[in-house]
Amino acid sequence: MDVTTVGDVMLDVRVDAGALARGGDVHGRVSIQPGGTSANAAVWASWAGAKARVHARVGDDLAGRLLERELHEHGVEPLLAIDASAPTGTMLVVHEAGERSMVADRGANARLLPDDLPARIASGAVLVSGYLLLQEEGHEAGMAALDRADATWIAVEAASWPMVESFGVERFFKDAERANILFANEREAHALTGCEDEAAAKALGDRFRIAAVKLGARGALLSFDGRLLTAPAEPVVEVDPTGAGDAFDGVLLAELARGSEPEDALARACHAGALVAAGAGAWPERGATS
Repeated sequence: MDVTTVGDVMLDVRVDAGALARGGDVHGRVSIQPGGTSANAAVWASWAGAKARVHARVGDDLAGRLLERELHEHGVEPLLAIDASAPTGTMLVVHEAGERSMVADRGANARLLPDDLPARIASGAVLVSGYLLLQEEGHEAGMAALDRADATWIAVEAASWPMVESFGVERFFKDAERANILFANEREAHALTGCEDEAAAKALGDRFRIAAVKLGARGALLSFDGRLLTAPAEPVVEVDPTGAGDAFDGVLLAELARGSEPEDALARACHAGALVAAGAGAWPERGATS
């Protein structure tokens, strides 16, 4: 296996409307699509040509069966524990004029247990969801995933700057000490270091062999063995950036796991993120490859 992700498989419900009428009805567009940070990263790793697998927990329901099927059809091996008591995780994303609001129900994701994971997670790269590490529910499973990872590259993602602040920066660094890769966006990097841009990447690079700071429309920074690499964002018309960071993570790990040079891995990761932001969707089309 080239890339194994551990953590979150979700069903995303997207609502697009000019404005909501609180307590009333409006016309809009409602769509349902597979998602979840770990599933997203695994699918994009597969798109990049890697053999990918995801460990997670879903409910014994239609959503869980749908997600398992979709992962298979996108070239990812889904090793999903079935929870008889909790529903599959669901994310509601509401797009109004100039605003995006999100409601997350982690459902079965929050109940992932160490027993749901193998004793040894052998892979070129292992990515552990920050949503596991940064919340008490699932934290034990996240720590088990890090401890059991038998991989050249062991990565964590910072997930959410408010969660980082609530969890505690030093506690996060201590719990993530087995990892040699950290993924963070600019706000998460600031929460972890108090610094911006290059200074944040360098500060994180002092703790991790690789630190990737994703800057959205401004591209990305990569501290790799003390070297600071930069990549501009591809010029696209942004439609929806949801999932772009996950695509970046999955493709970067796929490239590193298969021996690509860091500059090439960074460029391809930025390309994948741009495809998502430009409206390709949180997942690529079935059968699509880079």
